[in-house]
Amino acid sequence: MINPVTPAAIPATMSGVEEVEVVVAHSERVTLRVGDVFLKVDGDPANTDVEVEAMALAPVPTPRVLWREPPVLAIAAAPGKALGILGAPSTASPAAWAAAGAAIRRLHDAPLPPWPGRRLDDIAADLERECEWLVTNDVLPADLVTRNRRIAEAALRPWTPVFVHGDLQITHVFVDGDEVTGIIDWSEAARGDALHDLATLTLGHEERLDQVLTGYGTDVDVDVIRAWWSLRSLLGVRWLVEHGFDPATPGCEFDVLRARM
Repeated sequence: MINPVTPAAIPATMSGVEEVEVVVAHSERVTLRVGDVFLKVDGDPANTDVEVEAMALAPVPTPRVLWREPPVLAIAAAPGKALGILGAPSTASPAAWAAAGAAIRRLHDAPLPPWPGRRLDDIAADLERECEWLVTNDVLPADLVTRNRRIAEAALRPWTPVFVHGDLQITHVFVDGDEVTGIIDWSEAARGDALHDLATLTLGHEERLDQVLTGYGTDVDVDVIRAWWSLRSLLGVRWLVEHGFDPATPGCEFDVLRARM
């Protein structure tokens, strides 16, 4: 259990620090960096509850929780640098990608968290709704949406639930050399499909999948990972647009969907 601190104690955590960097900001949450401290402001305290508990349970490197005063969570910066960013080549070594795969395997082999994840029927309903929105609003060509929806349906099969991160974007995995030094942003951790985590990490970096699987160390159905690339991209476009992000940025969601053609 993380003991909250009084507001009077908060400034001491960041004493001597002046610059404030906005890491991400949208209507659901804001993340600020002040020196070596990240301040996450979330309007839904349940997200922070999950994040704190998931980091405590996960058998992988996670940031240190400094204090929590809802709606703010303060965590220490992870050492090293992100494995890469979506839309740009990753400079991380093949060994670093393999180390990420090994870390994910440790997470997936860990005991399940006590809270459930998303239901398969709910994901299927979301896919139908988002594909209809994409076509109705002329966001993407109908044939592109139809092709990717057919691919995505391969991910909509029963799976054995594991402890998943749930939003394992490339920017959420930090490495120093060939070692994973931290995995951040655990608010979507739950019981889920292992291949969703592997697909999210390699979204837009498909050439790194073999390196990740080398570290993961088990046979997986690569076609299902490809299906998750389409599924995650189809589901994400509207959210990105409505929150001020651009899925048409080179190497991002639109390009991932076009690559399936």
